[in-house]
Amino acid sequence: MDYAEHTRKEFERGFNCAQIVLSVFAARLGMDEALARRLAAGFGGGVARMGGTCGAVSGAYMALGLKYGSASAGDHESKETVYRLEREFRNRFEAKHGSTTCRDLLGLDLGREDQYQEAKDRKLFQTVCANFVAEAVGILEELMKTNP
Repeated sequence: MDYAEHTRKEFERGFNCAQIVLSVFAARLGMDEALARRLAAGFGGGVARMGGTCGAVSGAYMALGLKYGSASAGDHESKETVYRLEREFRNRFEAKHGSTTCRDLLGLDLGREDQYQEAKDRKLFQTVCANFVAEAVGILEELMKTNP
């Protein structure tokens, strides 16, 4: 699948970075796609457009938690596996893009209406953010392949 093209179409439909990343992996991780989109709904724009962790990164963390996370309090091995893979994801993403925060990646504060509008006018979501989503999906694919 061409994830960059898929992402552009999903942005045009109104979904955010986190929703797109998590929904790509939802079915293979045993989650309904609609549920994945609802779960990730608040993580766009660096969590509610507050400029924090990029939505693509947040969506990737959620996918890693679904695949490797623990459901029992005493499962320390699963917890450590998730933490290790999230750090690996972050290191790879940051090495390529210089940051994992939305504000730094876009150079705009999406919490400010004028800067959010500028991002929309410049079509940053369909261009720049689409590449972040595609990169996040690619890193996740590699991590899941090498950590079955």
